[in-house]
Amino acid sequence: MTATVVELLRERKRQGSVPGQRRDDARLVLLVEGGSSRGAYSSGMTIAIERLGLLPAFDAVYGSSAGSLNAAWLLCGRAEKTQHAWWDPEIMGATINPRRVLRGQPVVDTGYLVNTVYTSVMPMGFREVLDNPVEFHPMATDARTGQPVDLHDQIHDQASLQAALRASTAMPFLAGDPVEIGGRSLVDAGVSEGVPIRTALAQGATHIVALRTRRADEPALAPSRGERLLLSRWFARHAPGCVEPWLHRAEIRAQEERLLESHPAAVSIRPPLGSPTVGRTERRAPVLRSVVDTGREAAMDVLEEPV
Repeated sequence: MTATVVELLRERKRQGSVPGQRRDDARLVLLVEGGSSRGAYSSGMTIAIERLGLLPAFDAVYGSSAGSLNAAWLLCGRAEKTQHAWWDPEIMGATINPRRVLRGQPVVDTGYLVNTVYTSVMPMGFREVLDNPVEFHPMATDARTGQPVDLHDQIHDQASLQAALRASTAMPFLAGDPVEIGGRSLVDAGVSEGVPIRTALAQGATHIVALRTRRADEPALAPSRGERLLLSRWFARHAPGCVEPWLHRAEIRAQEERLLESHPAAVSIRPPLGSPTVGRTERRAPVLRSVVDTGREAAMDVLEEPV
């Protein structure tokens, strides 16, 4: 299974082909899992893909939550150049601040991250993302229905791309109100699809590389009693359709695992056993720097051609 996918990647790289110029009829996609600070793992993995020059071999990149941010940096060719943002104390301190909840403000300020950091502090190549022949599919969740939403067709310019990135990372309660796009109220992609495998398969994916942020021995858990008490009122007010998928997130993640494991041409690249468990609001620079490095090495181990 792994060999089939990696061989296709390497063959397309040798051919120098890009979408629209393939000699095969495969649809090879990259799935990038998020998880707020846990996305530091998949960030490191995108650095490996960038270093190895493998991005043009993919037909599409799908991102969920922080995975959408990592995917965008990869698509504009700046994944490695901007990796320091994960452990920069000023950026992380301003983006994730649990004390803001005492003032009724978002703990995770994705608006600041996407609209300020990505424009003036550490500019993202929005034009490069828009012009890249590799399709970009940032995912979100419809607050009314709880269903996954692919925002690919909603992206036309820098402003709509920024809105899509914010919607994909609009964590319930922690990131404030849902994001409105095209008449839809949207929340974090991870509510409905932590790894967007169902959407990718529905859109014809034949070969899959999934960049994962959980170890194989680190299953997703159902919401705790404390989470239910804290978030039930928020969901009732802002995203009533998301209650069911949120409550059953462990089952949804299990389904994603089954789809990936049973697919004849799919490979999941995961943090190795023994690597750190990262919380959603982790901000410690040494931890996040180590996690980025671990993710990069995990992907290099799978994708790098032997000398």
